[in-house]
Amino acid sequence: MDKNGKIRLLDALAERPLLGDGAMGTQLMILGLEQGNCGEAWNLTHPERVLAIQQRYAEAGSDCILTNTFGGSRIMLNRHSHADHVVEINQAGVRIARQAFGGRPGFVIGDIGPFGGLLEPYGDFTEEQVRTAFNEQARALVDAGADAIIIETQTSLEELLLGIEAAKQAGAPCIIGSMAYDVTLDGSTFRTMMGIDPERAAEFMQENGADIVALNCGTRMDMERARTAVERYRRTTGLPVMVQPNAGQPKLVNMKVVYDETPEQMVTGVVPLLDAGAAIIGGCCGSTPAHIRAFRHAMDEYFHAKGRIHENQTV
Repeated sequence: MDKNGKIRLLDALAERPLLGDGAMGTQLMILGLEQGNCGEAWNLTHPERVLAIQQRYAEAGSDCILTNTFGGSRIMLNRHSHADHVVEINQAGVRIARQAFGGRPGFVIGDIGPFGGLLEPYGDFTEEQVRTAFNEQARALVDAGADAIIIETQTSLEELLLGIEAAKQAGAPCIIGSMAYDVTLDGSTFRTMMGIDPERAAEFMQENGADIVALNCGTRMDMERARTAVERYRRTTGLPVMVQPNAGQPKLVNMKVVYDETPEQMVTGVVPLLDAGAAIIGGCCGSTPAHIRAFRHAMDEYFHAKGRIHENQTV
C-alpha cells in the first residue's frame, strides 16, 4: 500500500490478473470527434463525453482505465494549438478517469503516447525536446494522482527510454512500457517498426526501471499473437505483462475505419492469455465496452474454475 493506505497496482497484480479498458479514440469518434482532431482537448471542452466512455468501461468491469491523454504531450498538442493547456488537459484526464469508477476501487493509468515524429538524425526533433515534453506530461499526470504511467505504442528504445525516465523523475508509483509490434510479411515473427523484438524490449525495460512490460496496437497482432508475445516476454523477464490487442484489423467501410473482430471472436483469446501469464488484459483500437464486458465474464469464470480446482485439491 502507499502512504495513504491505498493499495498499489503492483500489489493488486500480486493477488490476481486485472482487466484493463478498451479503445478511446474510436469511441470518441462515435461521439462526434472528427478524424484528425484533438480528442485530448475534450478533457476540457467535452468532459462529459469522455466520462461517459470511461464509465461504460468501468461498468463493464475494468479494473484499470487509461487517461484520455495519448496525444497529451506538448509536441502533439502544439499541432492542434493546445500547447498552452498541457497541464490542464492531462490533469483533467486523471480526474475524469477517477470519476468514472464512481467511488469504487480502480486504477487510473496515465497515458503517454508517442510524440508523433522521429528523433534526430532520422527526424527533426532533438532528445531534449522530447525529454522536456515527456517530463512535463508525466509530472502533470502524477501530480493529479495517476496510479501508474504507461508509455505506449512505442517502436524505438530511444523514445521509450525518454518516457520511462520522465515517469521516474515525476515519481510515478508504477511505470509501464508498451511496444507496438508488427507481424512480418512471412508471418514467422513480429517486431516493432524500428526492428525491436519482444526479448530485447523486455530486457531493455527491465534494465531501465519499468515495472510492467506491455504490448498494444500493432499490425496483425491478434489475441493469439499477443499470447505468443506474453510467452516471449515471460521467458525474458519476471516483470508482470500487460496486453492490449486491437479488435481485428482496420478496414475502410463507407469512408470510415472499422475494426471487425466482435466481442465473441476476441474473447476466445482471453483464457489462453491468462494461461500464458498475462497480468493485465485490455483492448486497443476498435475494442469497445462490449469487448471488455465479454473479457470480464471470461476472466471471472476462469478465476471461479481455478478456485474450485484449488478447493478440490485441498480436500
